[in-house]
Amino acid sequence: MAGDPACTDPDKYQVVFENDRVRVLEYRDLPGGKTQPHWHPDSVMYTLSAFQRRLHAGQGTRDVVMEPGHAHWMPAQTHAGENIGSTKTHVLFIELKDTGTTEPPHRDGASHSSSRGAPPPPHTIGPS
Repeated sequence: MAGDPACTDPDKYQVVFENDRVRVLEYRDLPGGKTQPHWHPDSVMYTLSAFQRRLHAGQGTRDVVMEPGHAHWMPAQTHAGENIGSTKTHVLFIELKDTGTTEPPHRDGASHSSSRGAPPPPHTIGPS
């Protein structure tokens, strides 16, 4: 089972704020940087830099190109990632705590609860 990103990759994820409703993580890495498999609840991702990443979840991968200054919805998910570009990654994740997604998904990557009472689409990797 995947863990908390602040524990799996403490050199990249820092908790910058937390209360009973949200947790805010700051993520930074360098080109070539990789993360261990980890889990995020429903979150808003705010990009502070432009970057390219390859996200891995289950048997699937997805490459994303992100521009700075944009907010993206990210449904609850387990993934690992790698910086495949030539720039640093700098992102904030605002993780929601009251969405009903209180535990990591099972090994198959499926979440068994979400803010709408139904699991997220099975092939969603990364932000939408």
